[in-house]
Amino acid sequence: MAKNNRSLTMGSGCPVDNDLNSMTAGLKGPILIQDVHLTEKLAHFDRERIPERVVHAKGAGAYGYFEVTKDVSKYTCAKFLSRVGKKTDVFARFSTVGGEKGSADSERDPRGFAVKFYTEEGNYDLVGNNTPVFFIRDTMKFPDFIHTQKRHPGSNLKDADMFWDFLSLTPESIHQVTILFSDRGTPRTYRNMNGYSSHTYMWYTRKGDYYWVQYHFKTNQAIDNFTGPEADKMRGIDPDCATRDLYEAIANKKYPSWRLEMQIMTPEEAKRYRFDPFDITKVWPHGDFPPIEIGRMVLNRNPDNYFAEVEQSAFSPANFVPGIGPSPDKMLQGRLFSYHDTQRHRLGPNYELLPVNAPKACAMNNYQRDGSMRCDGNGGNDPNYWPNSFGGPDPDPKVAVPPIDVAGMAARHSYELSDIDFVQAGDLYRKVMKPGDRRNLVSNIAGHLKNAQKRIQLRQCALFYKADADYGSQVAKKLGLNLAKLQQLAAMSQEDRVKATAK
Repeated sequence: MAKNNRSLTMGSGCPVDNDLNSMTAGLKGPILIQDVHLTEKLAHFDRERIPERVVHAKGAGAYGYFEVTKDVSKYTCAKFLSRVGKKTDVFARFSTVGGEKGSADSERDPRGFAVKFYTEEGNYDLVGNNTPVFFIRDTMKFPDFIHTQKRHPGSNLKDADMFWDFLSLTPESIHQVTILFSDRGTPRTYRNMNGYSSHTYMWYTRKGDYYWVQYHFKTNQAIDNFTGPEADKMRGIDPDCATRDLYEAIANKKYPSWRLEMQIMTPEEAKRYRFDPFDITKVWPHGDFPPIEIGRMVLNRNPDNYFAEVEQSAFSPANFVPGIGPSPDKMLQGRLFSYHDTQRHRLGPNYELLPVNAPKACAMNNYQRDGSMRCDGNGGNDPNYWPNSFGGPDPDPKVAVPPIDVAGMAARHSYELSDIDFVQAGDLYRKVMKPGDRRNLVSNIAGHLKNAQKRIQLRQCALFYKADADYGSQVAKKLGLNLAKLQQLAAMSQEDRVKATAK
C-alpha cells in the first residue's frame, strides 16, 4: 500500500498504533473497554447518517409468533424456550444492507434478518443476515468496510475500486464474497430466503452449564433467487418487489414461516475444534454439528403504520434474556455496543419506550430517567438511583451469565492469515455449487470486478485462486488477465501480494 508521512490519529490528535485489530484479552478475546480507539471509531461511525440507518436503511417488517417444537430445556433456561408448544409474539424486519432507503430490493447485497421476541423476561433480539458468515471478523474494520460499500467521497458514485480494493486487502472476506456473488446474493423475496445468526451465542442453564450455539431460520417457502440478469431487470420493473411481496402475502393470508434449527457445541468441543468457533467468517460444517429443529416462526400481521412500526423498530444483539448470552466473537462484541449506540443517536435515548420496541409481556423497571422524547410517566416519584431503601427494583443475581475463563495479554491481537481462511470458500465452490451456480458466480463477479483497476483485479483473483484454482482461473479468463501472473501472485504471501500490486 502507498506510504505517506502522516500518522493516523484519534480525534484528540493522539496517534493510533493499530487500526485493524481490537484490543482483546488474549487472541480470542473478549474485547476490552479500554480500547478507546475502537469505541471512538464506532461511535463516530454510528452518527454518520441522519436520520437514515447507517446500514440496513431499506426494509420491510411484520408481526407474528414463534412456537417451540422441541424440548431444549437441557441447554437453556430461557423461559420462552421452556416447553414444547409455547408461543411468543415477535416482530421481524428484513432489509438490504449497503444501499440507501430508496435503493432497489433486488440489489446484490446481503439481506438483514432481525427478529424481536417479546418474552416474559424482556425483549430478546436476534440480529442476523441471510448468509451464515460475514466479510470481516473484527469490529475495528466495520466502519471501513461499510464505507467501501457506500459512495465515493469525491464523486458520490458507487466505486468498484473502493469495493474490491478493501476486499482484496482483506482475505478473510473470501467466503462471504463467494456467497454474495452467487445467486444467493439476490433473493427473489424476503419470504424465500433463510436467516442466520452468523455469530455464535451462549445458551446456559440454571445450574451454570453452558453451550455455544448458532441459529438457522430455514424458509418453508423454499429458496428462490434471481439470477444476475433477472435482478438487474427487476430493479427497473419494481424496485420495491420484496417489500411488496411480503406485505401482499400477509394481506392475502399466505403467512410466511421459517423453522428454527440450532447447531450446538460444548465448551470442550470448542477448545479443540478445527475452526475457531467464534470466527464469523467460518461456518460449523453440518457434518460436525448437525442442526436440530427446535421451533418455527410465522408472520401473520402487517404493521398499521410503516414509520411507527418498521422505520422506528430498533434491534440490538445486546438485548438478551436469562438463558442466553454473548460469545467472545470479536464482531459480536463490538456490535453489543454499537447497535444500542446508533439507535440512541437515530431515535433518541428513550427509543425503547416506542411501542414497537417496548416490552409487551413484562414490565420495564429501571432507574433511567429524563432525556429527549420521554413518552411515559418518567418513573413518577419513584427512586432514580440504586441502592435505595424505598422499594425500587432489585438486581437479581440468579440471572447472571455463567463465568468463562478469560486470559491473555491486553494487546491488539491479529489473526494470522493461513490457508484455513480459504478452505470453506473453496469447498463451497467445489462441493456445494452445481456447474450452473459456478457459471453464474463467475459471471456476476467478473461483471462487477471489471470496473476496478487491473492491479486490484489481479490481487482479488489471486484470492479466488487460493480458494480453488478453477475458481480463480475462470474469473481471470473472463477479465482477460494473465494466468501466469495470477498463479505467481497466488503463491505469494499476502504482504508480498499487496506490494506486488501496489499503485
